[in-house]
Amino acid sequence: MARYPTNGLSLDQANAITAAALAKGRELGLMPLTVVVLDAGGQVKSVQREDGASLLRPEIALGKAYGVLALGLGGRELARRAQAMQGFMNALSDLSGGRAVPVPGGVLVCDAGGVILGAVGISGDASAQDEVCAMAGIAAAGLSAETGDPA
Repeated sequence: MARYPTNGLSLDQANAITAAALAKGRELGLMPLTVVVLDAGGQVKSVQREDGASLLRPEIALGKAYGVLALGLGGRELARRAQAMQGFMNALSDLSGGRAVPVPGGVLVCDAGGVILGAVGISGDASAQDEVCAMAGIAAAGLSAETGDPA
């Protein structure tokens, strides 16, 4: 049987994260969500946009995931740095072509040893609620979430 590189997350893991994150959003009665899962190389593994999600939700979710992966820091830490180091975050935005969105809702996906396997970005409700759904999805896939706050 041929073996193929996954560059972190497999498609099965990405789909499990996405399904569980969306289910958590429905359980909580949140606004329609969009979930983006990136592998460790920053490539899209999964994108799902719920019916009724507004126009730019896929781009915002991608920006949340891309930003945390770009710096290797969870969205909460990126939000703190955006406040403290505006010049740096402006440069990050420029360097990334505007793709880095430094707010909660971007969560790193790690294995049990802390190795970054990818990232999840969710947009649709308040950022803190988006983050709750990302964490639920990551946990459902048997992986660890890094939000940027101490555990």
